[in-house]
Amino acid sequence: MTRFLRLVPLLLVPALASASTLWKGDFETGNTSQWTRLQSVANDRLMVVSDMVREGKYALKATVKKGDDPINASGNRNELLYLSLETPGVEYFYKWSTLFPTNYPSANKWQVFAQWHQMGCCGSPPLEFYVVGEEMRLRVGGSSGKILWRAPLVRGKWNDFVLQVKWSPDPKVGYVALYKDGKLAVPKTMAATQFGKEKNYLKLGLYRDASISPTAHVYHDGFTMASRLEDVMPPAPEGVMMATPSQASAKTRKAGQNKRRATPR
Repeated sequence: MTRFLRLVPLLLVPALASASTLWKGDFETGNTSQWTRLQSVANDRLMVVSDMVREGKYALKATVKKGDDPINASGNRNELLYLSLETPGVEYFYKWSTLFPTNYPSANKWQVFAQWHQMGCCGSPPLEFYVVGEEMRLRVGGSSGKILWRAPLVRGKWNDFVLQVKWSPDPKVGYVALYKDGKLAVPKTMAATQFGKEKNYLKLGLYRDASISPTAHVYHDGFTMASRLEDVMPPAPEGVMMATPSQASAKTRKAGQNKRRATPR
C-alpha cells in the first residue's frame, strides 16, 4: 500500500469545544471544512449527508469505485485528511463511528477505513483499521505489524470506536487501547505506534486494494480528538462502572497470576 503526501505549511484549527477537546471532524458544519484536505476523484465520492447519521445532523458518505486514484498511488481511494501531527510521547483519545451498508462488498483483500499515516512517503501506516473478507481489524506497525483486534464485519449498524494511543516508536513506551460499542475490546497493550520521529496524520474514508471491483460506500460520523477519555467516551448506564484500560490490564494480570497459582506443578 503506497501513499504519498505533499505537506502544507499551515494547519488551520477550528474553534475548540473545550480545553481537552483538541479537534472535531464531525461534519456538523454541513461540509468538510473541518478537515485539512480531500483526496477524491469527484465531488460525489466524499459527500456530507443528513439521511444516515450517528449523531447530530450530518455524517460523511465515502464512495470508492474501481479505478479511483486521486493521488496516483497504489490502491483505489477517496479519503479525508487531517494533519493531526501526533508526535512521539503524546497520548490522545479518538472517537468516531463507522457504518458499512448492508450491500457492502465482501473481498478477501484489504479495505482501510481509518488510518494514522506517517508523514514520510510510502508504505503501510503505523496504525490502521481495515476490513479483510468478513472481518474488521486493528493493526499497528505497518504491514508486518501486530493485529491487536479482530471482529466480525457488522453491516447495517453503526460501529462506535473509542481509541486511546500513546504515540511512540518504542514498544516499551507506546500503547493502544480500544473500546468498541462502549465496551473495552483491547486492554492497554504496549506496542510501537510510530515510525521513528515521523509525525502522523489522520485519514478517514475508504482506501482499498485496486483489484476490488464492486462500488463500495461507507459512512463515518462524530470524529473527535481529545486529551481525556471522558471527552470521547459516552457515559456508562447509571449504576454501571466502566473499567479503564489500566484497570482492565491489572485485572487480566491478576487473573493470570491466580490461574498460575491454582495450576498443579
